Amino acid sequence: MTFKPQPLTPYLSARHYFGSEQRRHRERAGLSLVQLADIVNSSKSALARIETADLMPPPDIPNRLDMAFGTDDHFHGLYELARREIHPDQYKRYMDFEFRAEVIEQYGAQALPGLLQTEEYARELLRCRDDLSSEQVEERVTARMSRQVRLRSDDPPFRWAIIDESVLLRPLGSPACMREQLASLLGQVDTPNSKVQVMPFSAGLHRLLGGALTLLTLPDGTWVAYEEGFEAGHLYEDPAAVKKWRRQYEVLRANSLTLDESAERIRTAMEGYRP
Repeated sequence: MTFKPQPLTPYLSARHYFGSEQRRHRERAGLSLVQLADIVNSSKSALARIETADLMPPPDIPNRLDMAFGTDDHFHGLYELARREIHPDQYKRYMDFEFRAEVIEQYGAQALPGLLQTEEYARELLRCRDDLSSEQVEERVTARMSRQVRLRSDDPPFRWAIIDESVLLRPLGSPACMREQLASLLGQVDTPNSKVQVMPFSAGLHRLLGGALTLLTLPDGTWVAYEEGFEAGHLYEDPAAVKKWRRQYEVLRANSLTLDESAERIRTAMEGYRP
């Protein structure tokens, strides 16, 4: 039976256009999916799903395609547009701010902030949502991991995270998943570009308990705040409102464990997830 490529709809979204451009350049180069998969170190099925927009391109694929086809930053640019489409409209402005931020300060009470999550931890966390299909879960995981690419760039933002102690002790997924996640967290406790503190149970109640907060310092020195609840988040750009959230964050920072104490607390939590 002769294989007939599935028709594409390139102008439906940036992701669809990405896929159609991949096919156009692949066919112009005279490459099959199998041959391209070998060149970019991917699988035929993954590339086929990218072409039909059934799969969001993984973060490393755009640059590999640009190298394979000699297209400069063509696929990189399409990817930057496509990854922003994954997020809800009310979140897109925050995503733009996060991408440009020079300093990112976060607090997580129920789960680790997305920039600190390993791929498997993110996957297990998203699986808890009964409104997401398995494909949507994988799409969100890919989007979340794409946000971390900048952290490994030549000019990463400076990050400070405060993590509630309960996040370390609440099992999420397998023990191996939690050990991998806590090991990753431990490696970010005290580096030139990241600091992590643990907010201990002994500190008692505080203003941010039960929610999540992100403070962003933009290149022009302005601040924005993003407060996230159970169902929705709110972006604050008014200086007076942001100042209120920053004051709460500074109180939290002052009452958290030191960097050394936080590292030891994470190590202790890891012991609880031994096989």
